[in-house]
Amino acid sequence: MNINEDRLNALLGTVVTELGAAATSALVLIGDKLNLYRALAQAPDGMSAAELAAKTGTHERYIREWLSAQAASGYVTYEKDTQRFSLTPEQAAVFADEESPVFMAGGFQSISAIFADEPRHTDAFRSGRGIGWGEHCNCLFCGTERFFRPGYKAHLVPEWLPALDGVVERLERGIRVADVGCGHGASTAIMAEAFPNSEFIGFDFHDASIEAARTKTRGISNVRFEVARAQDFAGDDFGLVTIFDALHDMGDPVGPLPTSAAPSRTTAP
Repeated sequence: MNINEDRLNALLGTVVTELGAAATSALVLIGDKLNLYRALAQAPDGMSAAELAAKTGTHERYIREWLSAQAASGYVTYEKDTQRFSLTPEQAAVFADEESPVFMAGGFQSISAIFADEPRHTDAFRSGRGIGWGEHCNCLFCGTERFFRPGYKAHLVPEWLPALDGVVERLERGIRVADVGCGHGASTAIMAEAFPNSEFIGFDFHDASIEAARTKTRGISNVRFEVARAQDFAGDDFGLVTIFDALHDMGDPVGPLPTSAAPSRTTAP
């Protein structure tokens, strides 16, 4: 076998880079769970490893390694003269601020589900059977909600709904809205809080997600959640039907469309 050294080196460069990214993903999860990013974001003058450890109830030796690795990745800023670590506004927006539209920790949480579910994936390759949404590791559901909620909060009410002719006016007057494939209910709750005269019903076939949505939205009087498939959710008097980041996950993505696009309904994909 003849090996082309240039192609081999290019391939190895890609592989090593992705190995580093995979390892860094685990460190991001640790930083998120232990509130390390948030603690750094609250320190305008930066922190030493000892200070961050004391602030977060962790051990300095591990924190020093974590900070060094994060600085090497560009996720944390290191000042050599003072030996202090900090977050720039951009780093804080991505890793520390859950309300930021570019907050990414939830994405790392979702990716971790791929590794946790590897045995299921391997079995599926052998058997050919599918993997149901509810069979995945729970961190996929939590991570998906955390990843998409900031974007929904930033864009759904001020930009996306106004792009549909007449929809905002109807929501302000009061209509019934079905949010299909609602997951943990982030999009449903954001709309319900913005339009108190309308009634919002979130539908999802995953029981655990519906329970989570009900828990998260206690206190919002014009929203409720029901377990139902996208193809046959109940009701025929909805003024608006929405599907956010769900259609492409469905085994039959075409099936729900006739239901959602009934003559009395306005559909927002």
